Amino acid sequence: MLMFIGFKMAFAVRKSGSACFTHVARRFVNTSNGPTTTPVKFNIKPDKRCLFDTPVHIKVEGLRPKQQVIFRATLTDEKQDKFVSSAHFEADTRGVLDLSKSAARGGDYVGVHPMGFMWAMKPQTELGRLFRKDVTSPFKVHLSVHEKTASGSEEPMIASCIHERGFIGDGVQRIPVRERRIRATLFLPPGEGPFPGVIDLGGTAGGLLEYRACLLANYGFATMCLAYFAYDDLPKRLLELHLEYFEEALQYFQNLPQVRKGGVGIMGISKGADLSLSMASFLEGVSAVVSVNGCNANLQCPLHYRGMSMPGLGLSIDRVVVRDNGVLNVRDCYHDPRAPENAACLVPIERAAARFLFAIAQDDQVWEAERYARQAEEQLLAHGRPRPEILLLPGAGHLLEPPFFPSCSVSYHKFAGTSLEWGGQPESHNAAQEEYWRRVREFFWENLGGAVHSKL
Repeated sequence: MLMFIGFKMAFAVRKSGSACFTHVARRFVNTSNGPTTTPVKFNIKPDKRCLFDTPVHIKVEGLRPKQQVIFRATLTDEKQDKFVSSAHFEADTRGVLDLSKSAARGGDYVGVHPMGFMWAMKPQTELGRLFRKDVTSPFKVHLSVHEKTASGSEEPMIASCIHERGFIGDGVQRIPVRERRIRATLFLPPGEGPFPGVIDLGGTAGGLLEYRACLLANYGFATMCLAYFAYDDLPKRLLELHLEYFEEALQYFQNLPQVRKGGVGIMGISKGADLSLSMASFLEGVSAVVSVNGCNANLQCPLHYRGMSMPGLGLSIDRVVVRDNGVLNVRDCYHDPRAPENAACLVPIERAAARFLFAIAQDDQVWEAERYARQAEEQLLAHGRPRPEILLLPGAGHLLEPPFFPSCSVSYHKFAGTSLEWGGQPESHNAAQEEYWRRVREFFWENLGGAVHSKL
């Protein structure tokens, strides 16, 4: 018969196969041979250390049958801001909480969600957003289980575990690039190669955020995360861009012996998406483009190339919606790229030899990304080009990340100088991130390595 739960000690144990150091409490049980103790511990498979976009199977063993508990995950980022998720569970008849089978009964997520402890995290700092600058070290996630009383209050911790989620896999090389004007970071998979090559372009946050390119390299791609403003000695503000810079970076990347010949891929996010369309339209050697929540026109600032200038698509400030909390919604502000007066802003993607994948979050609150993708589709088909793939992602917001990054519906944006609404609901946003990340890898594998056709 179960007698009581008590803390005998807290110490680290390691169970073969679980690879998880765990603080444990002991459950005291009466048997015919006298009292025995059962440790309450975490079992994480395949390992307590994994890549950030890799799912894990977590069990908590040694609880009382049908015990009511609170499962909590806490992560502290590089700025020392905390992100926390918490959900209520009931152990099974064996005293096991299995996140792949047990349904959360309340809290930050409800239902069976093995990775809900990650994607449902909420910032404890107002308007916080989780991302990673230093990909050489993992995030440390503190997992803990607490007794839940009948009144709903929380008792002291029963057991805890440190779970590490990293970015750079075994054998992947990280190489900073500072060649002539190029400011970038190169990631090379293990082995001699050559590998299919992908260039990653970020958005108007600027700087050099490496985690997408780093994670993609773990799947056998040679990747280069390319900065284009607000980094090192590059311009501090996004006032104008010169495509010659991107051409220089593209040629450097193509000439690397580790990069497979026959054309590279480009993945662009937000502002980086329309830049990826421009690179494919004007530069040689681009075979595949993934545009993530982007526009089919050049946005925000002029883009120059060999005496040609594309103006930035304008917006109407009077269409900005100010929420009660002061957060701005700019979804309906941008002018129509297909309007005659904006013809000079439209990227001439019919010139491109690349295949296109448009990943579209359908709850994007920054702009009408689906409308832009449909316009791009019409433009390509009207010129006899292959139909692009449009991947619609219901319930997702503008800030699509690799799987298990917490959704961020609102945050401060330094380019805008204020807080913006991004959209997205946590559960559907994470499902979209898993689908988009899987399809990106498939798309690049399908379309890289073949001969690049000449441009129109």
